[in-house]
Amino acid sequence: MKPYKAAIVGGLVAGVVTTLVMTAGRKSGVLGRTLDRDAVDWIDDTTGSRAVIGEAGTTAVEFVNHLGASAAFAAAWPQLRRLAPDVPVPLLAAAYGTALYAVNIGGIAPILGITEGETAAGARKASERWAVHILQTVVTGLVAERLTDEELRPE
Repeated sequence: MKPYKAAIVGGLVAGVVTTLVMTAGRKSGVLGRTLDRDAVDWIDDTTGSRAVIGEAGTTAVEFVNHLGASAAFAAAWPQLRRLAPDVPVPLLAAAYGTALYAVNIGGIAPILGITEGETAAGARKASERWAVHILQTVVTGLVAERLTDEELRPE
């Protein structure tokens, strides 16, 4: 498979995996309140969606948004691999996940009102959010690497 297509598929797989991890983690008590719940509340606060489509509908909207973001951020993966072909996939992916976390959750999400900001969130919640971003990008990178045709991988 061509690198960009493989990366998009990897991003979609990672979006499903992280949603499952957040849901299972929250329901088991391993994780606290997860970012997807903050996003559902933000969507409702912004649009009044729960009154129109209910909790399940608002959650579905958030899930579709999450998959779209996963695919969009995954599109950068082939370029990252070209820039750092000798860096192991999990390490490069973890660095990318850290950067996404810093920009999106540390910077943009509080400005939009999706989150309270990482300092206010506290160390546990912030580290959970960071870990999920690393999981997201590592799954993306590993799936993309596996699906990319060998002759199209960076040397």
